[in-house]
Amino acid sequence: MRMIAPSILSADFSRLGEEIKALDRAGADLIHIDVMDGHFVPNLTIGPGVVKALRPHTKLLFDVHLMISEPERYIDNFVAAGADILTVHQESGPHLHRLLQMIKAHDIKAGVSLNPATPAVMLEDIIGEVDLVLVMTVNPGFGGQQMIPAALNKIARIKELAGTREKPLLIEVDGGIKVETIACAEAAGADIFVAGSAVFSSKDYAGNIQALKKAGA
Repeated sequence: MRMIAPSILSADFSRLGEEIKALDRAGADLIHIDVMDGHFVPNLTIGPGVVKALRPHTKLLFDVHLMISEPERYIDNFVAAGADILTVHQESGPHLHRLLQMIKAHDIKAGVSLNPATPAVMLEDIIGEVDLVLVMTVNPGFGGQQMIPAALNKIARIKELAGTREKPLLIEVDGGIKVETIACAEAAGADIFVAGSAVFSSKDYAGNIQALKKAGA
Protein backbone atom coordinates (compact mmCIF):
# COMPACT_ATOMS: atom_id res chain seq x y z
CA MET A 1 0.00 0.00 0.00
CA ARG A 2 1.31 3.42 -0.96
CA MET A 3 2.08 5.65 1.99
CA ILE A 4 1.73 9.36 1.31
CA ALA A 5 3.88 11.75 3.32
CA PRO A 6 2.82 15.35 2.64
CA SER A 7 5.75 17.74 2.89
CA ILE A 8 4.88 20.76 4.98
CA LEU A 9 7.49 22.70 3.00
CA SER A 10 4.56 23.43 0.66
CA ALA A 11 2.07 24.22 3.43
CA ASP A 12 0.88 27.62 4.62
CA PHE A 13 3.53 28.50 7.21
CA SER A 14 1.27 31.10 8.79
CA ARG A 15 -1.06 28.33 10.00
CA LEU A 16 1.03 25.18 10.26
CA GLY A 17 -0.90 23.75 13.19
CA GLU A 18 -4.17 23.86 11.25
CA GLU A 19 -2.44 22.47 8.17
CA ILE A 20 -1.17 19.46 10.15
CA LYS A 21 -4.66 18.75 11.49
CA ALA A 22 -6.11 19.04 8.00
CA LEU A 23 -3.57 16.57 6.62
CA ASP A 24 -4.43 14.13 9.39
CA ARG A 25 -8.14 14.34 8.57
CA ALA A 26 -7.36 14.04 4.85
CA GLY A 27 -5.75 10.62 5.20
CA ALA A 28 -2.02 11.36 5.20
CA ASP A 29 0.03 8.41 6.40
CA LEU A 30 2.82 10.47 7.96
CA ILE A 31 4.05 14.07 7.97
CA HIS A 32 7.29 14.90 6.18
CA ILE A 33 9.23 17.77 7.74
CA ASP A 34 12.14 19.22 5.77
CA VAL A 35 14.82 20.88 7.87
CA MET A 36 17.23 23.05 5.88
CA ASP A 37 20.10 25.13 7.18
CA GLY A 38 21.07 27.37 4.24
CA HIS A 39 24.46 25.64 4.13
CA PHE A 40 24.01 22.00 3.19
CA VAL A 41 21.20 23.15 0.89
CA PRO A 42 20.45 26.69 -0.37
CA ASN A 43 17.37 27.31 1.74
CA LEU A 44 16.32 27.89 5.35
CA THR A 45 13.27 26.31 6.91
CA ILE A 46 12.53 25.33 10.51
CA GLY A 47 14.19 24.05 13.67
CA PRO A 48 13.26 21.79 16.57
CA GLY A 49 11.17 24.51 18.23
CA VAL A 50 8.66 24.44 15.38
CA VAL A 51 8.58 20.62 15.37
CA LYS A 52 7.83 20.69 19.10
CA ALA A 53 5.04 23.22 18.58
CA LEU A 54 3.46 21.04 15.88
CA ARG A 55 3.69 17.77 17.77
CA PRO A 56 0.44 18.17 19.79
CA HIS A 57 -1.61 18.68 16.61
CA THR A 58 -1.47 15.07 15.37
CA LYS A 59 -0.55 11.51 16.31
CA LEU A 60 0.79 10.82 12.81
CA LEU A 61 4.46 9.95 12.59
CA PHE A 62 6.80 12.89 12.10
CA ASP A 63 9.23 12.00 9.33
CA VAL A 64 12.00 14.57 9.89
CA HIS A 65 14.51 14.99 7.05
CA LEU A 66 17.68 16.77 8.14
CA MET A 67 19.18 18.54 5.13
CA ILE A 68 21.81 20.15 7.30
CA SER A 69 25.53 20.16 7.96
CA GLU A 70 26.76 18.66 11.22
CA PRO A 71 23.46 16.88 12.00
CA GLU A 72 25.05 15.29 15.07
CA ARG A 73 24.68 18.65 16.83
CA TYR A 74 20.89 18.57 16.54
CA ILE A 75 19.81 14.94 16.80
CA ASP A 76 18.97 15.13 20.51
CA ASN A 77 16.94 18.31 20.00
CA PHE A 78 14.82 16.92 17.18
CA VAL A 79 14.18 13.69 19.06
CA ALA A 80 13.08 15.69 22.11
CA ALA A 81 10.85 17.79 19.85
CA GLY A 82 8.92 14.72 18.71
CA ALA A 83 10.58 13.20 15.63
CA ASP A 84 9.56 9.58 15.01
CA ILE A 85 11.87 9.05 12.04
CA LEU A 86 15.08 11.03 11.71
CA THR A 87 16.83 10.94 8.34
CA VAL A 88 20.34 12.26 7.73
CA HIS A 89 22.19 12.62 4.45
CA GLN A 90 25.00 10.29 3.49
CA GLU A 91 26.74 13.38 2.11
CA SER A 92 26.48 15.43 5.31
CA GLY A 93 29.62 14.13 7.01
CA PRO A 94 32.26 11.41 7.27
CA HIS A 95 30.78 9.43 10.18
CA LEU A 96 27.45 8.07 8.96
CA HIS A 97 27.56 4.94 11.10
CA ARG A 98 28.07 7.05 14.22
CA LEU A 99 25.12 9.28 13.26
CA LEU A 100 22.84 6.28 12.83
CA GLN A 101 23.87 4.88 16.19
CA MET A 102 23.14 8.25 17.82
CA ILE A 103 19.63 8.23 16.35
CA LYS A 104 18.88 4.60 17.19
CA ALA A 105 20.03 5.13 20.78
CA HIS A 106 16.83 7.16 21.18
CA ASP A 107 14.71 4.18 20.09
CA ILE A 108 13.34 5.89 16.99
CA LYS A 109 13.74 4.97 13.33
CA ALA A 110 16.95 6.02 11.58
CA GLY A 111 17.00 6.93 7.90
CA VAL A 112 19.64 7.82 5.33
CA SER A 113 19.05 10.03 2.31
CA LEU A 114 20.96 10.01 -0.99
CA ASN A 115 21.17 12.98 -3.34
CA PRO A 116 20.59 12.31 -7.06
CA ALA A 117 24.32 12.06 -7.86
CA THR A 118 25.13 9.72 -4.93
CA PRO A 119 25.16 6.03 -5.93
CA ALA A 120 23.42 3.32 -3.93
CA VAL A 121 26.75 1.58 -3.32
CA MET A 122 27.53 4.24 -0.72
CA LEU A 123 25.09 2.41 1.58
CA GLU A 124 26.65 -1.03 1.17
CA ASP A 125 28.42 -1.18 4.52
CA ILE A 126 25.64 0.34 6.62
CA ILE A 127 22.47 -1.01 5.00
CA GLY A 128 21.88 -3.25 8.01
CA GLU A 129 21.81 -0.25 10.35
CA VAL A 130 19.02 1.74 8.72
CA ASP A 131 15.24 1.52 8.89
CA LEU A 132 14.59 3.73 5.87
CA VAL A 133 16.40 5.01 2.78
CA LEU A 134 15.18 8.27 1.28
CA VAL A 135 16.02 8.59 -2.42
CA MET A 136 16.06 12.19 -3.60
CA THR A 137 14.72 12.50 -7.13
CA VAL A 138 15.43 16.24 -7.22
CA ASN A 139 18.37 18.21 -5.94
CA PRO A 140 17.36 19.13 -2.39
CA GLY A 141 16.59 22.65 -1.26
CA PHE A 142 13.35 23.72 -2.88
CA GLY A 143 9.90 22.31 -3.54
CA GLY A 144 8.12 22.25 -6.89
CA GLN A 145 10.96 20.77 -8.95
CA GLN A 146 10.58 18.22 -11.75
CA MET A 147 11.60 14.63 -11.02
CA ILE A 148 14.98 13.43 -12.28
CA PRO A 149 13.89 10.04 -13.69
CA ALA A 150 17.40 8.57 -13.68
CA ALA A 151 17.51 8.95 -9.88
CA LEU A 152 14.85 6.24 -9.61
CA ASN A 153 17.24 3.63 -10.98
CA LYS A 154 19.11 3.35 -7.69
CA ILE A 155 16.01 2.04 -5.87
CA ALA A 156 16.45 -1.42 -7.40
CA ARG A 157 20.06 -1.46 -6.28
CA ILE A 158 19.06 -0.43 -2.76
CA LYS A 159 16.52 -3.26 -2.62
CA GLU A 160 19.25 -5.64 -3.74
CA LEU A 161 21.61 -4.41 -1.02
CA ALA A 162 18.84 -4.90 1.53
CA GLY A 163 18.08 -8.45 0.40
CA THR A 164 19.92 -10.14 3.26
CA ARG A 165 18.22 -8.12 6.01
CA GLU A 166 15.94 -9.84 8.47
CA LYS A 167 13.63 -6.80 8.65
CA PRO A 168 12.20 -5.14 5.52
CA LEU A 169 13.73 -1.83 4.51
CA LEU A 170 11.40 1.08 3.80
CA ILE A 171 12.29 3.07 0.70
CA GLU A 172 11.02 6.62 0.46
CA VAL A 173 11.17 8.87 -2.59
CA ASP A 174 11.14 12.67 -2.56
CA GLY A 175 11.03 15.03 -5.50
CA GLY A 176 8.54 15.64 -8.28
CA ILE A 177 6.00 13.15 -6.92
CA LYS A 178 2.59 13.79 -8.47
CA VAL A 179 -0.24 11.86 -10.09
CA GLU A 180 1.76 11.50 -13.31
CA THR A 181 4.94 10.17 -11.67
CA ILE A 182 3.96 8.23 -8.56
CA ALA A 183 3.31 4.95 -10.38
CA CYS A 184 6.81 4.86 -11.88
CA ALA A 185 8.32 5.54 -8.46
CA GLU A 186 6.27 2.70 -7.01
CA ALA A 187 7.29 0.38 -9.84
CA ALA A 188 10.91 1.19 -9.04
CA GLY A 189 10.32 -0.10 -5.51
CA ALA A 190 9.38 2.88 -3.34
CA ASP A 191 7.03 2.46 -0.34
CA ILE A 192 6.66 6.04 0.93
CA PHE A 193 6.03 9.02 -1.34
CA VAL A 194 6.81 12.56 -0.23
CA ALA A 195 4.46 15.00 -1.93
CA GLY A 196 4.40 18.75 -1.62
CA SER A 197 2.67 20.69 -4.38
CA ALA A 198 0.67 17.59 -5.41
CA VAL A 199 -1.08 17.69 -2.03
CA PHE A 200 -1.21 21.44 -1.44
CA SER A 201 -2.14 22.49 -5.00
CA SER A 202 -5.75 22.90 -3.84
CA LYS A 203 -7.58 22.90 -0.52
CA ASP A 204 -8.99 19.45 -1.26
CA TYR A 205 -6.18 17.67 0.57
CA ALA A 206 -8.20 14.47 0.94
CA GLY A 207 -8.97 14.37 -2.79
CA ASN A 208 -5.36 15.08 -3.69
CA ILE A 209 -4.04 12.35 -1.36
CA GLN A 210 -6.55 9.84 -2.71
CA ALA A 211 -5.61 10.74 -6.27
CA LEU A 212 -1.98 9.99 -5.46
CA LYS A 213 -2.89 6.67 -3.85
CA LYS A 214 -4.98 5.58 -6.82
CA ALA A 215 -2.95 6.96 -9.74
CA GLY A 216 -1.86 4.28 -12.19
CA ALA A 217 -3.37 1.49 -10.09
